[in-house]
Amino acid sequence: MSTDDQEQQWVPVGKLNGLFGVKGWVKIFSNTQPKENILTYSPWYLKRNGQWQEFKLLSGKSHGKGVVAHLEGCTDRDIAAELIGSEIAIKREQLAKPVSGEYYWNDLIGLSVKNLDGIELGTITSMLETGANDVIVTSGEKDSKGKKRERLIPFITEEVVQEVNLEQGFMTVNWDAEF
Repeated sequence: MSTDDQEQQWVPVGKLNGLFGVKGWVKIFSNTQPKENILTYSPWYLKRNGQWQEFKLLSGKSHGKGVVAHLEGCTDRDIAAELIGSEIAIKREQLAKPVSGEYYWNDLIGLSVKNLDGIELGTITSMLETGANDVIVTSGEKDSKGKKRERLIPFITEEVVQEVNLEQGFMTVNWDAEF
């Protein structure tokens, strides 16, 4: 990865996961909500051979349970096939600034989590969408078998999530350390 890539904050938004037709269209797995929001960003940056390459989004649409897109330079199925498996990212400045009290999941990954008693509950490793509410996944201290303990904590503001401090890198939650 070049120095420029290391300094740039890339935000993963999806992955190219299949071919669609013979004219260079590709199937997309979208990390955005709703899934079609991935089509509002252009250009996309695809990670190929460890490097980010810029691709202009020419067209896209919902298709079944997924999204399909046509990228500049993808004129046929063979060219599109070379891109399959590539991660899709955008630059941080392409995102709208979240309103107060809202966060991009990507910004929460890596925050340390402590409860109201100051007990460290781990570091946020991922987020899950359950339908009822989002869930924080943390990995922390090791259990008796030497495996890092994973916790699932509901992301419910005011009730469970008491404070999110992105600048200092922590979240405070109202959560029992025994859970």
